[in-house]
Amino acid sequence: MSEGQLLWKPDAKFAADSNVAHYIDWLRESGRAEVSDYESLRRWSVTEIEKFWRSVWDYFNVTSSTPYKQVLDRRVMPGAKWFEGSRVNYAEHLLRYAGQARADEVAFRHLTEFRPLANMTWGDVAAAVRKVATQLRKLGLKPGDRVVSYMPNVPETAIAMMASIAVGAVWSSAAPEFGVKTVIERFSQIAPKLLFAADGYQFGGKTFAREAEVRKIAGELPTLEHIVWLPYLEDGGIKAESKMPVDLRGVLSWKALIDAPDISAADFRFERVEYDHPIWVVFSSGTTGLPKAIVHSHVGVLIEHLKLMHFHLGLKPGSTMFFYSTTGWMMWNLLIAALLTGSSVVLYDGNPTWPNLDFLWRLAADTGATSFGASPTFVQMMEKAGLKPGEQFDLSRLESMLVAGAPSTPETFAWCYRNVKPDLWVTSQSGGTEICSGFVGASPTLAVHAGEIQTRMLGMDVHSWSDDGKELVDEVGELVVLKPFPSMPIKFWNDEGGKRYHESYFDTFPGVWRHGDFIKINARGGCYIYGRSDSTLNRYGVRIGTAEIYRAVEQEPEVADSLIVCCELPGGNFFMPLFVKLKPGFDLSDEVKARINKRLREDCSPRHVPDKIYAVAAVPYTLTGKKMEVPVRKILMGWPLEKAASRDAMQNPEAIDYFVRFADESADYTWRAPAARTENA
Repeated sequence: MSEGQLLWKPDAKFAADSNVAHYIDWLRESGRAEVSDYESLRRWSVTEIEKFWRSVWDYFNVTSSTPYKQVLDRRVMPGAKWFEGSRVNYAEHLLRYAGQARADEVAFRHLTEFRPLANMTWGDVAAAVRKVATQLRKLGLKPGDRVVSYMPNVPETAIAMMASIAVGAVWSSAAPEFGVKTVIERFSQIAPKLLFAADGYQFGGKTFAREAEVRKIAGELPTLEHIVWLPYLEDGGIKAESKMPVDLRGVLSWKALIDAPDISAADFRFERVEYDHPIWVVFSSGTTGLPKAIVHSHVGVLIEHLKLMHFHLGLKPGSTMFFYSTTGWMMWNLLIAALLTGSSVVLYDGNPTWPNLDFLWRLAADTGATSFGASPTFVQMMEKAGLKPGEQFDLSRLESMLVAGAPSTPETFAWCYRNVKPDLWVTSQSGGTEICSGFVGASPTLAVHAGEIQTRMLGMDVHSWSDDGKELVDEVGELVVLKPFPSMPIKFWNDEGGKRYHESYFDTFPGVWRHGDFIKINARGGCYIYGRSDSTLNRYGVRIGTAEIYRAVEQEPEVADSLIVCCELPGGNFFMPLFVKLKPGFDLSDEVKARINKRLREDCSPRHVPDKIYAVAAVPYTLTGKKMEVPVRKILMGWPLEKAASRDAMQNPEAIDYFVRFADESADYTWRAPAARTENA
């Protein structure tokens, strides 16, 4: 299968019935824009950005208590103000379809390793959100207070999120598999007032109690006034050691909230907040310091998600979206955002390949999924196992497959068409936690080519730039965005003067967003993402900061220094080696390796555990004292040394030679990166 080979074209009915086609017709008929197809629409959306985003607001009839002064105050990054003067609530829009006409239709289809598949109607979801939100108000939660979660991917977590947002509180979530230290490093930054916590979770048939972890987390959060306890394992009949920690301050049960008297939709008030009011804090780890506490606004993510879910994912009433995710990943936020379209959402908590490798396909069939999302690594596992889901399961309702979280290959796409469905809209999309959306993605009106992301998304003025800021076509460069967009972070929490925010995205090209990904855009507008251009680790779509790993690893008594990188392999896989410099007199024994892995698993998460650990004589540093993570990663991905690093800019030039030899000789690491990356370095 060759890169760029045509694999699928939408038939006339599929394209004409799409949300984006209806939107194009509306723009033309209303006289707002003379656009005739997706590409002319895209060009208009990034040229007339104020007109485009105003049209999105009007097309979806966004509810605001007050009119906005202007769409955008000025075209600057960072600092652009969107829809200043408006007062909206994101949760109110999520529950728009919960009215009487559709109250009995399914909003959530949900399953865990021990909870059977069940449905939750729009009416039930809305009633639960009103109950919990009302109780949060009675507990004293006010707009701007932070609410955090340590819960699995179950309806209770989604309800907790919507209820918190409904009262104007600021939401943040960590998955229950995260270690105590990782959670504390995140939540302690934002001084939460209330914690939603579950007694544990189950993964691959194994039970993981979490009462001890919750106690430790609560003990490190002095601002915490309330804990809402979900006896998830206990109610499921799972024998668990954890019980409700009644001795902790402010503890009450989930049941106490959900069993409270209902309040009618007419009597309930969503807290409509100002345009720049924070909706949530999501964390994306950098290479130094604590994880970045990224803050988005209600109006920013609302307007962006309305666009994304309708026009790029093609969801609508009657659709059913499934994407495998945990609650610690921004894809979970996007999964819940599908409710904006009237689509139902499939929630699954557990191992995606247990008890059988084909489990998620069975789930897709049982739930009637119309959109199925997974990673390229998952597809690769299916291919190696010889699975043919299209022959094994009834996937007649399936219309699209979203392959995200890592770069896809032509073979990934080809497998989907051979083994899932020949008439399938296979899409690959790429964005980030920083924007809680995508930069490049899909359109149901465009053709699908092997390994290629269909297009740049609407309103995202994305380009590929060389290191000196020149436009590149058909060459690999830095992914940059030239104009503001609504879901840019409004700030980082506790980032005085916006210094860290500016350093993260605007240091390289002033006034231009540099995302930190390699991208190639071809002449027809198709896009290819080649992974991170900076030292942040991207493992299965979840970004991990090297600083988190160094803080853990270098606590081991044998370790003097360390360096870690993560390289994207063909087929959507990853290789994440850890290199450690040992103190004199110590060897890298199996026992030392096991302790390092155990610490990373417990202090951070299973995703932080490296694939291999190697002993090195020295870690390479720049003259300014920075670990040379990016050059090492480039060398391991096949770049020649002279293009990856300058010896003249190193404190210890001899240290880099180990990694050159490693790339050439290691039996663990015999692949080579696509030539395009080397040629265009």
